[in-house]
Amino acid sequence: MGTDSEQPGRARSLGTAGVAVTLAGVFVNGLAYVVPVLGARHLDPAQLSALATLLALGAIGGVASTGLQIAVAVHRARHGRAATARPTLLTVLVTAALLALTLPVAAVGLRLTAPAVLLLGVLTVAVVAAGRWLGELQGDQRFLRLAGGMALLGAGRYGGMVAGLALGGGLTGSLLAGALTSVLVLALLVRLNRGAGIDPAVPSLATRTVLTASGATLAMLVVSYADLLLARRFLPPDVSGTYAVGTVLTKGALWAPQVVTVIALPRLAKGDRRALVAALALVAGAGAVLVLGSALAGGLAFRLAGGPDYAAAGRYAPLFAATGALYAVVFILVNARVAASARWPAAPLWTSTVIFVAAVATVVPRTVGGIAGAALATAAATAVVTGFLTLAHERDSGPKRTRTATTTPAGGHVTVRDG
Repeated sequence: MGTDSEQPGRARSLGTAGVAVTLAGVFVNGLAYVVPVLGARHLDPAQLSALATLLALGAIGGVASTGLQIAVAVHRARHGRAATARPTLLTVLVTAALLALTLPVAAVGLRLTAPAVLLLGVLTVAVVAAGRWLGELQGDQRFLRLAGGMALLGAGRYGGMVAGLALGGGLTGSLLAGALTSVLVLALLVRLNRGAGIDPAVPSLATRTVLTASGATLAMLVVSYADLLLARRFLPPDVSGTYAVGTVLTKGALWAPQVVTVIALPRLAKGDRRALVAALALVAGAGAVLVLGSALAGGLAFRLAGGPDYAAAGRYAPLFAATGALYAVVFILVNARVAASARWPAAPLWTSTVIFVAAVATVVPRTVGGIAGAALATAAATAVVTGFLTLAHERDSGPKRTRTATTTPAGGHVTVRDG
């Protein structure tokens, strides 16, 4: 335990880290938000829907990056500075192979062009590789450098696409620019991570751990993006474009409290229950504010997301925002289950996805409100089930994990390192 005199310094360090990661998250999410906003102004509705669909596929394909980052961060927070090159290489190779198999099928089924899906594949592989260095920084609790790495990756992933759209490059030109900048930013992440080091005595990170974290993240993104993909499949092109604008609000509510997960994860890996409770409270509070704002100014929200042509769809804004807010809670719970080494952490999410797809394909009205309402119901059910399983696992493994946490060198407290 730290002394009372140490607590203010620790709190200030954690506060500084939180501000830095928050600003980096705002920057990244801002760029991600600008991509569809610019797309709505430079592309016709059919191309806008294609862009939103490609972004969704890229996010799903890039889950290995988040999974790799989570696995590396949890392992380093719990055990120390282990070697991560081998699991990183395997993760990148498996991702590239899966993309080579699935993207051509997606191109045919979702009416996407071959150059677009090829460039998306290059961009996604680069993003996956970046997860290693972000995970090392997060696990070592070097949060200021982590914030810099997040900003660099965001600039590479989305900045190039923003520039391509702004310069009139169209759908293919924006993806080409994004792919090039994503590859170039990897060298900067390696330099930013200097001094991370490796301790030969620390057990190596198992590839199985990366697969578990990646599988959980994949399930999280599939269930949260399924409505967009189904809207692309079942709605007319112009209507699916309206739905794509609505999902900008969903993703904003989902990723707005990202900083909470980033800061809490190393503490969750050490069995800190208070960190879980605090994280859930913060994320739920942020979601409630966003839903209230969308209910009061739905037309403005759709206008900001897609332009004046989409303002009439503002009545749907609370549905999209509430869905994203609930999935933000689910994301915290899933990370907690992964950090606690729970078995099958993604099972409730895959079950929800299957039920949702079946419902939309058979009984849900094929309208913006019908699919959005079904997505909200799915998010609520997923949050309830995942929360129950998380609390049950905490209760069953609590005494053992508490003893483990008290033997850590930092005494269960966050120690912010940088430099």
